Amino acid sequence: MCAAGRRWGRRQRALLWAVLLAAWEAAWGQLRYSVPEEMPKGSFVGDVANNLGLQLPEIRERGVHITERGRTQYFALHGKTGHLVTAERIDREQLCRLVEKCVLRCELIVEGQMQVYGIEVEITDINDNAPSFREAEAELRISEMIAPGLRFPLPRAHDPDKGRNSLQSYELSGDEHFSLAVQAGPGGDQRPELVLAKALDREEAAFHELVLRAMDGGDPARTGTARIRVTVLDANDNAPVFSQAEYTVRVPEDVPVGSVLVTVTATDNDEGLYGHVKYSMKKATHMESDIFHMNTETGALKLLRMLDFEEDNSYELEVQAHDSGGLFDTAKVAITVTDVNDNAPELTVSSKLNEIPEDAQPGTVVALLHVQDRDSGVNGEVRCSLDKDIPFRLEKSYDDYYRVVTARELDREQVSEYNVTVRAADGGSPSLQSSAVLALRVLDVNDNAPVFLEERYSARLAENNAAGALVLTVRATDADWGQNARVRYRLAEGRVRGAPLSSYVSVQAETGALYALRSLDYEQLRELQLCVRAEDGGAPALSSNVSVRLQIVDENDNAPQVLYPPAAAAAAWSGVELAPRRSEAGALVAKVVAVDADAGQNAWLSYELAKATEPGLFRVGPHSGEVRTARSPLARDAARHSLVVLVRDHGRPALSATATLSVVLAESVAELLAELGSAAHEAAAPGEPAASLTRWLVLAVAAVSCLFVAFLLLLLALRLRRCHRQQLLPPDSGASRGVPVSHFVGIDGVRAFLQSYAHDVSLTADSRKSHLRFSAASCCDTLPARPPPDEPAPLLGDEDTAGALPSDPAPPSQAQPNTDWRFSQTQRPGTSGSQNGEEAGAWPNNQFDTEMLQAMILASANEAADGNSTLGGGNGTMGLSARYGPQFTLQHVPDYRQNVYIPGSNATLTNAAGKRDAKNAAPAGGNKKKSGKKEKK
Repeated sequence: MCAAGRRWGRRQRALLWAVLLAAWEAAWGQLRYSVPEEMPKGSFVGDVANNLGLQLPEIRERGVHITERGRTQYFALHGKTGHLVTAERIDREQLCRLVEKCVLRCELIVEGQMQVYGIEVEITDINDNAPSFREAEAELRISEMIAPGLRFPLPRAHDPDKGRNSLQSYELSGDEHFSLAVQAGPGGDQRPELVLAKALDREEAAFHELVLRAMDGGDPARTGTARIRVTVLDANDNAPVFSQAEYTVRVPEDVPVGSVLVTVTATDNDEGLYGHVKYSMKKATHMESDIFHMNTETGALKLLRMLDFEEDNSYELEVQAHDSGGLFDTAKVAITVTDVNDNAPELTVSSKLNEIPEDAQPGTVVALLHVQDRDSGVNGEVRCSLDKDIPFRLEKSYDDYYRVVTARELDREQVSEYNVTVRAADGGSPSLQSSAVLALRVLDVNDNAPVFLEERYSARLAENNAAGALVLTVRATDADWGQNARVRYRLAEGRVRGAPLSSYVSVQAETGALYALRSLDYEQLRELQLCVRAEDGGAPALSSNVSVRLQIVDENDNAPQVLYPPAAAAAAWSGVELAPRRSEAGALVAKVVAVDADAGQNAWLSYELAKATEPGLFRVGPHSGEVRTARSPLARDAARHSLVVLVRDHGRPALSATATLSVVLAESVAELLAELGSAAHEAAAPGEPAASLTRWLVLAVAAVSCLFVAFLLLLLALRLRRCHRQQLLPPDSGASRGVPVSHFVGIDGVRAFLQSYAHDVSLTADSRKSHLRFSAASCCDTLPARPPPDEPAPLLGDEDTAGALPSDPAPPSQAQPNTDWRFSQTQRPGTSGSQNGEEAGAWPNNQFDTEMLQAMILASANEAADGNSTLGGGNGTMGLSARYGPQFTLQHVPDYRQNVYIPGSNATLTNAAGKRDAKNAAPAGGNKKKSGKKEKK
């Protein structure tokens, strides 16, 4: 009873010690388990969660996982049970070939606690390998002269198992001439030897077949066999002898392939064929045969592939020297591999943080690192370090684990991201290094407003753009991070031409792209001023503004508009021009007046003669639009001519318009009427009688006569009105003395002196011989020449009063134009231009071309109204000078002064210079004198 109590007490004490030992190991972070090899995947190894006191929810929430230092992961942690299980089938013979006790190590990392626990698992051996011979058949050559008792080494079996599961004994069967002897080697291994028990007789038996069996101590036991064939030879009484029984070699692991590690030598006292020695290597494994090679003639042991100290640091080979008679000797070659620093430290990041707030306290753990080096000794000693001048430091955690912690407070405004480089260097010579980079982002608050990349933005957009066209993209950046740096854009409120600004443009909230919502017209809107606001996504949000200026660029979207001749004539004979047959080359016949609503180069107009009844008779000024005679008319030339003038602007592509002129070559009214009557007769229907044409001619003559009488009455009334006005006019009106009031026309408050195109006409009293006479000066010149300073300029149609008016001996000269913006001859813009003489390809030199054109038409209308025009535009003249008639007033001519473009400048001309010139305007004596015939009359 007492003995049973004592045994139970001993069991309790043993169990208590085992529990205390497990608790002590768990407390110090070390767990040990044992599992047999060849267990299937997922087999139970140990209850890690229970041994470490971890709850199952903690395993899932705190990121508990297993890490191993090798390339293959043999263990895993079951997340639902907390058990340590096998992740792969484990072969003890493959992992621990030369190790008696096979132990695998791994680490359990709890990321939430930043804790590491070491785990050791011992792999126990099972009898899963049978003894095997390298060669299934071996041949021995034995001379018949050998005396009984001589021993011959036999092939040895190999069993990778350990302990009792490894090789235990040998058996030999097959012949009475031989017996088996097993010798113990220096390392305790068994070496089978064949003992000659009975003398051989080659004549009796030349061959002997034996079976060698090897058995292990497993339960059940496993066996392996090899067949031994003994060939009986003739007498050879001397066997080869090695110079030493064991060769020892030390080589570094980086020895080159092909190097000779050692050369073995053996001697044989026999002569002839029996004295020739050959060498061979008794291969124990496939791996050794792949690494080493023995030269059969020289005995040199050569290296076939690179050695690796980490894979195997020692090799034992058995070499044999034999002669031709079958006698041999064996020796041992021990090769020791020394370590070389050929492995850099391996730095592994086990756990890390990607983001950290800038107000984190010093000592906050940022990352957990593991360092190992496969080399040995000093070559495997690793030192870790961090870069300087960074707010982090390294701390030793457990075994080969390090922690990276903050050394001081962080400031995101100075550094928003850190790339912490951890370096590991071993103690070899030279030292090998490796590094790992930890990318860490510092979180921030919303303390920075968006900042635009430019102080102000400007863009140019061509008119007639498509709705939704991209204008430009504004860009703002925010120094903050995350949602605080997300910038959105919007337009500030505003109105353009009474409409909301948002109906013209819009901004994309995410990208800042500014789009035009409608098609813009340069003639209506020149530029847009708007404000874009950038706002971040913080709470509260911060914002900033930037101004944007959008300039509308003109395009050639308006074709030239012909003012004269009109497209649809109101009168029957409107658009008919009269030219005398005695005209000289260069005589002015007509003038095509056109304007363009565009600006700049798009409004520059050029003229060309597109079609003519008589080619070569007329020409058109390319810049003025003046139709002149290219040569003197000949008698054979037709009386009626139709001219088509093409007006083209300088846009890209160019737009054009056409004007049709009818020119009649005639010397008298009768000839003109006859020509027009013939034209009407030709235009009439073929079946109309000639009496109808005569009736229309009589009506036309009567109408002309009535109009002529009315014209004379109107002229008389105007003369009386002028005489009355001169009596009321103050005698000392210095600047306007000698110049009729009708020659001054006000345009925007500017008194501009005009010189207009005019024809001098005189009609004889005889209606049957009425002739239309033209002065040569008015036919050949566009503008009259300035009279000499000492001769007063007579008024048009007033030859009597011209000499009576007091002359100003020194009239004030006309003010010169401002030269600050004067065009060169090749750059003068304008709608039609007006210049004297022949055209030389230059633009008009008048800086107020458009104003002059408008004033010229109005002046001609005023002269016709006053009765002073020698060729009026009324019905009495049958519309021969309709371009100067009263129907062309300023309301028919748009104001295109703003379209004058100065090349090389963005400025648009105004009438400021005109106002300056109006202050100093003086009569220039631009009226033509009447013809000599009229003066005589």
